[in-house]
Amino acid sequence: PHSSLCTVKYSGYLGNWNNPFCSYGHGKYPKLMKLGRDITLWGLELGLMSMARGEVARFWFSPRYAYGPRGCPPHIPPDTTVLFHVELLDFIDSEECDLFFELSDAQKDTFPLEKVLKVAATEKEFGNYFFHKQNFGVAKHRYKRALSILDRSCSSEAERSQINTSKVPLLLNLSLTYLKLECPERALKYGKKALEMDQGNVKALFRCGQACLCMREYNKSRDFLTRAQQIQPFNRDINNELKKWAR
Repeated sequence: PHSSLCTVKYSGYLGNWNNPFCSYGHGKYPKLMKLGRDITLWGLELGLMSMARGEVARFWFSPRYAYGPRGCPPHIPPDTTVLFHVELLDFIDSEECDLFFELSDAQKDTFPLEKVLKVAATEKEFGNYFFHKQNFGVAKHRYKRALSILDRSCSSEAERSQINTSKVPLLLNLSLTYLKLECPERALKYGKKALEMDQGNVKALFRCGQACLCMREYNKSRDFLTRAQQIQPFNRDINNELKKWAR
């Protein structure tokens, strides 16, 4: 979709595949780029929109889809067909998010729940993207934005249950992100919020245990971890944490 953000590697060539006139995304952490804003070459936009995640493709763009009758001096002569080698590493469709954030507060309140959940899921996907890039500050912001989207009045218990089901993974992700940011108090706060919605959530108990351990609240840590172990007695991560107490 036109409003997608993607991470992409590409190189552009004139006439052969030997010497690129442009190259992008070959560093360790290619950034997210928005079609139509960061990627404006019409042929490259169309090409990316036709590709699947992880796909590698080669394109020949006629002048109409590339640099036109004027070219791009001094590198691209007028009326030149260019070659592109493209790899689509990842993409996130942000269309629903873009539309949602243009609404007024009153309009957001009446936005269909199904679409609200989809917008929150997309924000979570952005958070996961930045988390895996170890950009924990931006990941935290995205997770919180997703939570704020889900803060709305519910018309029924079923609707409340759906929203809570979407909130719990976000709270767990925030708890882990704050552990990575070395803010165990915040990590504990979000772990406890997840437990309020899902008392037997093993990940929430584990996160709370880890946070308390970082805060040197050893008894509390052991309590959380023991509760988690009772639910999942063969969970290796939990057992490894508890082994520390046996030394």
